[in-house]
Amino acid sequence: MSLLGQPAPDFTLPASTGETVTLSSYRGQKHVVLVFYPLDFSPVCSMQLPEYSGRQDDFADAGAVVLGINRDSIHAHKAWAAEYGIEVPLLADMTLAVARQYGVAIDERNISGRAVFLIDRGGVVRYEHIEATTGDYTVRPEVVLGKLKELR
Repeated sequence: MSLLGQPAPDFTLPASTGETVTLSSYRGQKHVVLVFYPLDFSPVCSMQLPEYSGRQDDFADAGAVVLGINRDSIHAHKAWAAEYGIEVPLLADMTLAVARQYGVAIDERNISGRAVFLIDRGGVVRYEHIEATTGDYTVRPEVVLGKLKELR
């Protein structure tokens, strides 16, 4: 199931930053980079999310916001963000409902797969990449930044 060229499924989830984030609230204002990842404190995720967070100024310059999302709780997100210096909002999709909407839920393991979706200001999915396994991390921030430049 590809969402490419489709309106991004809307959602509202609690964030590690203390607010509630609604995807459609960015419509008309910012591009959104949704980064689905399996688990806080896991080795590959602990490389991936700090890399995206470290480039958030570059994403902001490109008119985008980065949102991390997985099934861990807000409490786990806050602890992980504090330990690894992650500044992007981490959203708690504890029932995997949003992961299912995006086709990345791995229900038998109760986690989401690793995936990146780029949603333009109009709310349309313009790029998607779902890793073959949860241990893969091939779409680095510079790849997504390149895709953002193509949207201009």
